[in-house]
Amino acid sequence: MKILVINCGSSSLKYQLIDMDNESVLAKGLCERIGIEGSMLTHKPTGKDKYVVEKSMPDHKVAVQMVMDALVDPEHGVIAGTDEISAVGHRVLHGGQYYSDSIIVNDDVKKVIRDCFDLGPLHNPANLIGIEACEAAMPGVPNVAVFDTAFGQSMPKKAYLYAIPYEYYEKYSIRRYGFHGTSHRFVSGEVLKFAGLDPEKGKVIVCHLGNGASISASIGGKCVDTSMGLTPLEGLVMGTRSGDVDPAVLQFICNKENKTVNEMLDILNKKSGLLGISGISSDCRDVQNAQAEGNERADMAIKSFEYRIIKYIGAYVAAMNGVDAIAFTAGIGENDAMIRKDVCDSLAYLGISIDDEANKVRGERKMISTADSKVKVMIMPTDEELAIARETLELVK
Repeated sequence: MKILVINCGSSSLKYQLIDMDNESVLAKGLCERIGIEGSMLTHKPTGKDKYVVEKSMPDHKVAVQMVMDALVDPEHGVIAGTDEISAVGHRVLHGGQYYSDSIIVNDDVKKVIRDCFDLGPLHNPANLIGIEACEAAMPGVPNVAVFDTAFGQSMPKKAYLYAIPYEYYEKYSIRRYGFHGTSHRFVSGEVLKFAGLDPEKGKVIVCHLGNGASISASIGGKCVDTSMGLTPLEGLVMGTRSGDVDPAVLQFICNKENKTVNEMLDILNKKSGLLGISGISSDCRDVQNAQAEGNERADMAIKSFEYRIIKYIGAYVAAMNGVDAIAFTAGIGENDAMIRKDVCDSLAYLGISIDDEANKVRGERKMISTADSKVKVMIMPTDEELAIARETLELVK
C-alpha cells in the first residue's frame, strides 16, 4: 500500500510518497512560494536525480496537482497512476480538545479544523486547504488528519490547566495543548522498543530540539506533560521564540515602547530566543561559532538554551517520580554532541553517564550512555512523515 503524506504551510507544501509494505520512501518534495511570485516544485524520486519545476502556483489546489503530475511523470515519476495511492495522511496542527487520535476526514472533522483556526491561525487554514485540494485531485481516496496536538490530550487536567479564571477554559478552551506531538509520539514509542523498556510503564523524556524546541514526559508512550502550551511559544528557549516569560513583561514593554499586544507577541515569537539574546542568529550553529570566538552574548544564549532544557528535564523527572530513558531528537538534538553532553553532565545526580565516543555521532539511532548509567540516554532520529503514514495505514487498511 502506498500512502502520500502531505504537510501544508501557508505558502508551502511538503510531501512524501511511502510504500508501506517496507516503509520505504519512493519520492519526496517541496512546493515553495504558493500564491507568491517565483513558486517552484522540487521533486526528488529515490534513486533518481532531483527534478525542479518553476511554474506559477496560485493556490494549494494547483500545487497538489503539480505533485500528482510529478509522481506519475514518465521520466521523473515513481508510480504509473494516482490510483496507486491508497490514502493521504495530512499533518494538521490543531485539533483543540476534540481529537486525541488521528481520524479519517469527513465533514465533521473539517468543521473542527475550521473551528480551531483561532488556535492555529497560521497552520490550520493551510492544513484544511491541503485536505480539500487532495479531495478534489483524488476523489474517493481517503484522507486522514493526524493532529499535532493529539499526543498532549492524555495529559491530566492538573498538567494542562492554566491558573486563570476557569470560565476562560470553559468558554474558549484555553489550556495547554503541546506541539511537535507527532514527533514526540513516534520517538517515545521507538525509545520504549530500542531501550527494552516496559511498554506500559516505561518513563521516557523526549527532547525535541530544533529551531522550534519542546520536551515531553510520557509513561508507556502516553504523554503526562509537555513544554509547549496553548501555542508553541511556551516552554524552552528556541531559535526565535522566548519560551517561558513572566506575562507582566508584555505589559511593561508595551507601555515603555508604545507597542500593541500583537506587536509584542510578534517580538516574542520572531525576534527572541537565541536570536534575541545573541543578536547574531536564530541558527544554533551560527551562535555556537560566535561563542567559540568569545562572543559573550552568544555564550549566554547557548547557556540559557541548555539551562532551560536541564530545568524541564528535572521537572519532568519529578512529575513522573523517576525516568528510565532520555532521548534527543530533531535537528539540534540529533546532531549537536556538545549540547547533549552539556545537558547530561548537569544531570549527573540522576546517575547519568555519557559515553563520549558514542556521543560523537550525528543523526544516528544510538545509545550514548555508558553501560553503568542509571538512566539510558540515546539519540533517536524523528520521522514525522513515517509516523503520519503509519497512523494513516492503521485507519485505512
